[in-house]
Amino acid sequence: MSLDHLVYAAPDLDAAVADLERRLGVRAAPGGSHPGFGTRNRLIGLGGRSYLEIIGPDPAQGSPAFPRPFHLDVLAEPALVAWALAVDDIDAAVAGACGRGYDPGDPEAMARRTPSGDLLTWRLTPPRRAAYSGLVPFLIQWGDTRHPTDTGLPQVELAGLHAEHPEPDVVGRALAAVGATLDVRKGPRPRLEAVLRGRDGLVTLA
Repeated sequence: MSLDHLVYAAPDLDAAVADLERRLGVRAAPGGSHPGFGTRNRLIGLGGRSYLEIIGPDPAQGSPAFPRPFHLDVLAEPALVAWALAVDDIDAAVAGACGRGYDPGDPEAMARRTPSGDLLTWRLTPPRRAAYSGLVPFLIQWGDTRHPTDTGLPQVELAGLHAEHPEPDVVGRALAAVGATLDVRKGPRPRLEAVLRGRDGLVTLA
């Protein structure tokens, strides 16, 4: 298991991309739209097969039949809201987690087209089920298509990832159930924080 991607949700995707370009010195590459979910994304590589997903409402789709994921309908400003753990066999990973007392939810199939027209397919456990305000990752297994990091994304370095929670030991047990490793410190509220090394130094996203 390894970090697949971080999710940075923004009520205005274009504004968030411009802000990150100013802070990091790289411009996020177009990702694509998620049909039926009312969202679109842009991507920045974090090294290897890990990346930062900047996701926001897709004006071209209009309002979906259900709330957009990652609290996008109520989010007032950009926030690091979740992270995804890559697995080779998502059904086995879910069964193992359930056996250890944590249910990440049944895997769902998804797909999107890249700007070049390539179809990407994957299965993931529902991000809305990720416990402790997204501090526990959702699981993802990519299909027989290219991974987003295979498309030559602009790159920054992920210098650190940690979380805060009033009950770090409780969060730690859920993390262990899905096979995730994350430094969880005691804090007043749930908080996921990534430190990226941009062109001019370290940048914190939370």
